[in-house]
Amino acid sequence: MSAHRGGCHCGNIHLTLETGIEPSEMEIRACQCAFCVRHGSRAAADPQGRLIVAVEDEARLHRYRFGLRTADYLICRDCGVYVAAVTTDGEPRAIVIVNALDDRPRFNREPVPMDYDAENKEGRIARRQARWMPVEIRSGLSG
Repeated sequence: MSAHRGGCHCGNIHLTLETGIEPSEMEIRACQCAFCVRHGSRAAADPQGRLIVAVEDEARLHRYRFGLRTADYLICRDCGVYVAAVTTDGEPRAIVIVNALDDRPRFNREPVPMDYDAENKEGRIARRQARWMPVEIRSGLSG
């Protein structure tokens, strides 16, 4: 496993992606929902890996929820950077936003456009449990 670090612009949110997949081999997904398109989102996950999200000041972390309300989209309240999405149903799973990683140029596969509009709530939860990665969220400390 290798660790890829990153976070938001102001330093309130720290990320550590632990994966056995080489960055150049990791599938990058470009969700086509309005939120992700407006953020230029490039998301990745390794179901065998892990994401650690460390938040220094929880009050400065915004958890945005929309659509089927099956995930919290983690955004820094101060600098506005979208860093990850975390499931709200079932075992906590996440995707990392590659643009928030320090070594983002290494994640250089062409993003695959994804359209999830036809999914129902149960299908979306099942897909995320299978394809997203375990996540640990830590508050009040640095990553």
